Amino acid sequence: MGGVAGRVALVTGASRGIGRAIARSLASSGATVVAAAREDHARAVVDEIRGAGGAAEAVPLDVTDAAGIVAAVAGALGRHGRIDILVNNAGVARDQLMLRMRREDWDAVLATNLTAAFTTVQAVLKPMLKQRHGRIVNITSVVGQAGNAGQANYAASKAGLVGFTKAVALEVASRNVTVNAVAPGLIDTDMTRAMTADAQAGWAERIPLKRLGTPEEVAAAVLFLASDEASYITGQVLAVNGGMYM
Repeated sequence: MGGVAGRVALVTGASRGIGRAIARSLASSGATVVAAAREDHARAVVDEIRGAGGAAEAVPLDVTDAAGIVAAVAGALGRHGRIDILVNNAGVARDQLMLRMRREDWDAVLATNLTAAFTTVQAVLKPMLKQRHGRIVNITSVVGQAGNAGQANYAASKAGLVGFTKAVALEVASRNVTVNAVAPGLIDTDMTRAMTADAQAGWAERIPLKRLGTPEEVAAAVLFLASDEASYITGQVLAVNGGMYM
C-alpha cells in the first residue's frame, strides 16, 4: 500500500507488541516514523526500521505528561515540518474486580488510555488542520465494545476512545482530517503470553476463527486507515478480533 509514502507518522507506545508492529508497517510502506515510548525503549524498533532501509527516530515520551507530549509534537514538527499521521496506541491495564479496584488504578488507566489521546490529538490538530490533511487512528479494544469482568477501568477508557473518535471526526472532517479507531480482540502479545496455555486455549475456543490475532494483523488495519486509500472513511471503529465480538 503506497498511501503513506512520504508521510510523517507519530506512534505512541511504539516499543513493543502492537505499537512496534504499527511502526514497522508504516515505515515499510514509506512513512517516516516518530516512535514514542517511555525512556529509550523505542530505540530497538527504530534500529530495526533503519536496518531495513526505513526512516525512523525514537522519542522518549511518558504519555501521562501533557507538557512532554506538547514538547514531543513541537520537536517532531520542527525536525520534519509536518505530522500527517497520529496513532494513539500507548495503553496500560490494571485489572481488578470493581469492589476491590483502587482509585489510583482507575486514574492511572484513564490517564494513559484516554486522557493521553486527548492531549496528543489536541497537540497535532492545529498543524493538521492548517495543512488540510491528517489521519488520526486511536487504538481501542474489544473490551471497550463488549466489556469484561475485572476490567471496568480498562473498558471505560477504551469505550471512551470510541466516543472521542466519533466526536473529533465530526469536528475536523471539513479540513480533510479523518479520525478512526481500531479495536483489537485477543492479540498475541506479551500480555496474552503471560496467560496459562489453558487460558489461551479457552479464549481461542470462544473466537470464531479459533486463534489469537497477531500484532501485524492489527497494524495492517491501522496502515489502511492511515493511508490515502481510506480518505473517505472517518468516525469508524474497525474491529480486528477474529469474530470475537460482532
